[in-house]
Amino acid sequence: MTDLPQAPEGVDHLTADPGRTGRPLRVVLMAVIAVGLVLLGGGLAVALGIGRTDTPDADSVAAGFARDMSRHHLQGVEMANMVAERSEDPEVRQIAFDISSTQTNQAGRMQGWLTLWGVPQSGGETMAWMAGDGAGGHDMAMDMPADDAPMPGMATEEELANLRDLRGTAFDVEFLRLMIRHQQGGFEMAEYAAEHADVPAVRDLAQAIARAQSAETRTMAAMLTARGGTPLPAP
Repeated sequence: MTDLPQAPEGVDHLTADPGRTGRPLRVVLMAVIAVGLVLLGGGLAVALGIGRTDTPDADSVAAGFARDMSRHHLQGVEMANMVAERSEDPEVRQIAFDISSTQTNQAGRMQGWLTLWGVPQSGGETMAWMAGDGAGGHDMAMDMPADDAPMPGMATEEELANLRDLRGTAFDVEFLRLMIRHQQGGFEMAEYAAEHADVPAVRDLAQAIARAQSAETRTMAAMLTARGGTPLPAP
C-alpha cells in the first residue's frame, strides 16, 4: 500500500489522512477519474482539457506518454509519501509534499485521458512510443536502466526497499539522490512528448512537466549538496 502524503506544517492538504482511512493512492486516483466520468456529454473532455476529436491510437506518442508517465509519476509519489514518517527536515518534507500533490493530480489526469480514449492503462511495450523512427527520434536503447526499472530514472525494488529502511539525514540524502534521478528521467520523457505528441493538451501537460521537473531537479541538487550528498549517475 502506498502511503498518502502528510502536509508539512502550515500547508493545507486536501487528501484524506492515511491514519484514519488507510486508502491506497490508487483509490485516490480512481476517485479523480470517477468525478470526471459522471460529467455528461463533452463535459469529461472539457474537464480533462482535451477536445472530443482528440482520440489517439493506443501506440501513439500521446497515449504511450500518458500510460508510461502516469506510472512513472506513481513511483515518484510513492517515494515522496515516504518522507513524512522518515524525515524531520522541513525543506525535504516541503518539496516531497509538492511533488506528491502535483504528480498525483497529473497522474489522475493522464489516466482520465486513457479512460476517455478507450486505451488500456497498462500493457503494451513500455517506452515504445519514444523509440524514435530514424528521423531524429530518441533511441531509448541507450538510456534504459536495469530490467526491473524499465523507464528512465525509475528506482529498482532494491533501491526502494533500502529507502524504506532509512531515517533522518541518511533518508534525506538517499531520497534526494533517487528523486533527482527520477525527475531527470521524467524530464526526458516529457520533453519528447512535448515535441512529438499529436494531442495539444498532451503537449501542454508534457511541457509543464518538463519545466517543473527541471526546476525541481535544480532545487534538489542544491539541497543534496548542502546535506553532504552526491548525485547518482543520470539516467
